[in-house]
Amino acid sequence: MKLGIFTVLFSQMELEEMLKHVKEAGVGAVEIGTGGYPGDAHCNIDELLDQPKRQKEYLALIEKYELTISAFSCHGNPISPDKTFAAKCDEDLRKTIRLAAQMGVPVVNTFSGVPGDSENSQYPNWPVAPWPGEYGDLLEWQWKEKLIPYWQDIANVAKEHNVKIGLELHGGFLVHTPYTLLKLREATNEYIGANLDPSHLWWQGIDPVGAIKILGKENALHHFHAKDTYLDQDNINMYGLTDMQSYSKIQSRAWNFRSVGCGHSMEEWTNIISALKTYGYDYVVSIEHEDPLMSINEGFATAVSNLDRIIIKDASTDMWWV
Repeated sequence: MKLGIFTVLFSQMELEEMLKHVKEAGVGAVEIGTGGYPGDAHCNIDELLDQPKRQKEYLALIEKYELTISAFSCHGNPISPDKTFAAKCDEDLRKTIRLAAQMGVPVVNTFSGVPGDSENSQYPNWPVAPWPGEYGDLLEWQWKEKLIPYWQDIANVAKEHNVKIGLELHGGFLVHTPYTLLKLREATNEYIGANLDPSHLWWQGIDPVGAIKILGKENALHHFHAKDTYLDQDNINMYGLTDMQSYSKIQSRAWNFRSVGCGHSMEEWTNIISALKTYGYDYVVSIEHEDPLMSINEGFATAVSNLDRIIIKDASTDMWWV
């Protein structure tokens, strides 16, 4: 395994400054935003796509700092009822897949998206209960008419370019659990998999180790985000896990994102790393920082320090003791 960083948190830095900074911090890989919510501060698709010379120069800069690119990320909502935004997300995704293929980047990370409740919707609609019955009917319509057709097309594009898609299991989008990921994968192809982020599983009541086992057995783990979540049971009792308070309401929120080791014990994180290795994921552990209590640099440094002690860096050996 290799420790990495989702570089969006250093968007204020120029590319080379960022690469130097993260290398000195101790990581070996970078996950770079190419559009959507993460932005494209360190990778302008249009400046690189179909430009072999510029791509070579870009990769040479990455290699200068002995880094690799674990994934390109363009998290957006390509099936949003906001047609302008959806079209931009779709364009960024298709271009990113092509760019990844041209530059030898094996994974593109994004969200599955969520549509509205009809062809005339103005806003996304995320059903979270099967009753009253219209919620269940809505969910069925969203999957049949919007989600599956879109991702069948994208899955074929991914297969054509031999680039895996890592869908982040994130609340608010139709693919947010191991079940919904595998359901979409069955309707598309094996190029659709998970960019697994434990922080979004914990607040849904899902055990990350259990999720890793489920998805690993299906070879559906394509990328991994390292981010923690602190669950405040007193606030959960008040607001529930689908807490709609602003992320700025740190004291009263049911849960808050934290740097690795600040929401769950390092024993639990060790179990997560071990499960990844056990079930076939031997790739990059990409740190994502969204901790409201820590500065960017402190949160990043905390994650690096905690993960560096437990990440399994070497290949397994023969069982010499057997």
